[in-house]
Amino acid sequence: MIFIAIKTDDGMIKGKISFYCKVLGVSRQGFNNYLKTKGQQWKYQSLADAMMAIHNEDECNDTYGRIRMYQALKFKQPEGISIPSERTVYRVMETIGLSHKPKHKPHGITKVDKDARKSDDLIKRDFKSDAPLEKCTTDITEIKAKDGKLYVSAIFDCFDSTVLGISMDTNMKATLCVETLKNATIAYPDICGAIVHSDRGTQYTSELYRKAIKRYGIEQSMNSAGGRCHDNARCESMWARLKEELLYNRYNPLTMTVEELKTLIWRYFISYWNNRRICSANGGLPPLVKRQQYYASLQKVA
Repeated sequence: MIFIAIKTDDGMIKGKISFYCKVLGVSRQGFNNYLKTKGQQWKYQSLADAMMAIHNEDECNDTYGRIRMYQALKFKQPEGISIPSERTVYRVMETIGLSHKPKHKPHGITKVDKDARKSDDLIKRDFKSDAPLEKCTTDITEIKAKDGKLYVSAIFDCFDSTVLGISMDTNMKATLCVETLKNATIAYPDICGAIVHSDRGTQYTSELYRKAIKRYGIEQSMNSAGGRCHDNARCESMWARLKEELLYNRYNPLTMTVEELKTLIWRYFISYWNNRRICSANGGLPPLVKRQQYYASLQKVA
């Protein structure tokens, strides 16, 4: 349309309009409609500006698809903007070039000790929880740096996906998981009595970890015998999001030191994930916002 407008001086040169429309496969009526609306502000410009503001707010927000972008708009309620349907949000995102990166499949790294004593599977792939600090999952992931490997251990709350505790080291021994438990109990003392579910890796079947579980009053749960990755799918999903949103095509861990990665990952989970990242499973709320609303509702009832 722009090309035809230029060549015909915005339709003033009548003799060439039909020729260019025919060559470019554009209808004459379509070109006339373009001329009528040319110069007018796009009716979704304010919405597009609000989307770009959300997109630029945090570096990982460029992974927002149409669902999370729609939820982010509903959550923030930009002043003077009427939020349309999710489908319209998607069309506007396509128009202004907002898209997220393709997914990568994670792989597990913990190894099963077949001879170790196991705990029962108390979760049974039911990762829903009606209240905070009742049901949690934990796991380890590996990230390669230029000066070695970094192992990240975290505990996630099934209620709202809050990262309750996190620990990082250059080895994946049981002490890494014990440190994660310690950090979680310091930040959330009420985790005492909660179920913490893991796979059947040697770290979680170790005597050191079991003693820590008992000391903190936590109930241990493990994948079922012969279980698959689906038995701890919640954690696998969290690691996939970490790597897709923070690392793939954004930072190259192989050019970073272990210490640099520690800072990056801690900031992602504790600052961004817990407080600002829109979570579709929470109805479009960041984890700690959902948690605050839950406790506020209890106070109203009381």
